[in-house]
Amino acid sequence: MEKTLKLIALLADGRFHSGEALGAALGMSRAAAWQHLQRLQGLGVRVDSVPGRGYRLAEPLDLLDAARISAALGEEARALISGIDVLGSTESTNAWLQAHAAGPAGHGRICLAEHQSAGRGRRGRSWASPFARNLYVSLAWDFALGPASLGGLSLAVGVAVAAALADVGAAGLGLKWPNDLLMDGRKAGGILLEVSGELAGATRTIIGIGLNYRMPAETPIDQPWADLHDALPAAPSRSELAGRVIDSLLLALSRFQEQGFPAFEADWRRFDAMRDREVILHTPKSAIRGIARGVDSSGALLLETATGLERYYGGEVSLRAES
Repeated sequence: MEKTLKLIALLADGRFHSGEALGAALGMSRAAAWQHLQRLQGLGVRVDSVPGRGYRLAEPLDLLDAARISAALGEEARALISGIDVLGSTESTNAWLQAHAAGPAGHGRICLAEHQSAGRGRRGRSWASPFARNLYVSLAWDFALGPASLGGLSLAVGVAVAAALADVGAAGLGLKWPNDLLMDGRKAGGILLEVSGELAGATRTIIGIGLNYRMPAETPIDQPWADLHDALPAAPSRSELAGRVIDSLLLALSRFQEQGFPAFEADWRRFDAMRDREVILHTPKSAIRGIARGVDSSGALLLETATGLERYYGGEVSLRAES
């Protein structure tokens, strides 16, 4: 992958480069350089090839930069991190942190990637992860108490992400319980929490965030989706946006550690995309119809059904009517 990233950097100037020149810069033959160009196509990076002129990127790529991400963090947030890793490609940023951020030293470590070969959403779903187009960010965070103390954490993370996007000018933002970010009713991002630890002891949480920023139109996705870049009045670079989101997330985690989800209830109501709407809650055993009435202080969904107001702690909500 290192050679492939170097190849992208060589092509980033927008000029044509011959196969011979690329091979010489990479310390390989023209044929080997051509093989790396083919790998770019596999990553979803389009390359123009013109006989007699050479190769160039079909459009510029905005690559992530750890220094620029760090520069976008406020002083308080910067003091909470233990490192920022920017990868070219990995299976998933969550899985990378699980393997490389073990133990106390991993607390506050952040991983971003240009591309995920096996990006994951909730319930084992795949997450579309084209190269250098969106944001794929994970953060390792330790909580002093067990998993039972983390009620509403995914909602608090959603509030932090939505607030960061609102600060850079995104409009029409909404949150769909428990972990989807919407823009004008279409999915713009998602959150995946993976928790490990003893029931009564410290808890390690890997928080994964995926945001659609410049998603290629041809990307196969099975639901309506939104792209943040074109919706922002003055779109920041991917590095700056990542820094703004991470800053908001770190401050939210620090606040959650002290106050829990009640500190985020009012902001959740502001972004709640389901409140007072007819929904269907899908659980492993059934599909429950009702009217969403917000969440309680633990983050549980309040659903008004034919039998009264019920609390649900898990499941997936659909805003689409079923036939």
